[in-house]
Amino acid sequence: MELILKYFPDLTEDQISKFEKLEILYQDWNLKINVVSRKDIDELYLRHVLHSMSIAKVLEFKSGSKILDVGTGGGFPGIPLAILFPECSFHLVDSIAKKLKVVDEVVSGLGLTNVKTTHSRVEDIKDTYDFIVSRAVAAMPTFVRWVKGKITKQQSHDLKNGILYLKGGDLSEELQDYKTATIYNLSDYYTEDFFETKKVVHLPLKFKGN
Repeated sequence: MELILKYFPDLTEDQISKFEKLEILYQDWNLKINVVSRKDIDELYLRHVLHSMSIAKVLEFKSGSKILDVGTGGGFPGIPLAILFPECSFHLVDSIAKKLKVVDEVVSGLGLTNVKTTHSRVEDIKDTYDFIVSRAVAAMPTFVRWVKGKITKQQSHDLKNGILYLKGGDLSEELQDYKTATIYNLSDYYTEDFFETKKVVHLPLKFKGN
């Protein structure tokens, strides 16, 4: 928890309480349904929570924003971001039902009212969103194809509506066809070795995927 407060010192008492509960809830549920590896559970705040929150270092979501988390798995980055931005609504989608069972229990345990989950392929989601977030569930060309037509027309942020993608390693080949993509190195925000090669990629997407 000290790690979270090191980089996000302005959290409210309620947010701190929720972040503290995260570890207990995940440790409990992970024993029943394995969604996070044993090593990662021991370093939950570093590898999952703080990593998810790095999106907030790139962009502060404005009140009323709608965010889609594709392939949320155990609830990352969606749940930490939902705690961080209680005035925004988060839609967490995954094609694996047992993972969403854990997500639903964690959301319930935290008392989060700004999160909904759907067991579905993202292609079948009909709504539109200000931003789509994810943690490296597919190569960017595949991901862009999945989320086509899911971006809201109305712009209200400093960054254009689109994808905020947590990725690692060398992305030059994967992003060569996306001239509008911006790469943010997480080593610019965090000093831990874990983040040395980690990045947030912002890719603007036009309304209706035109």
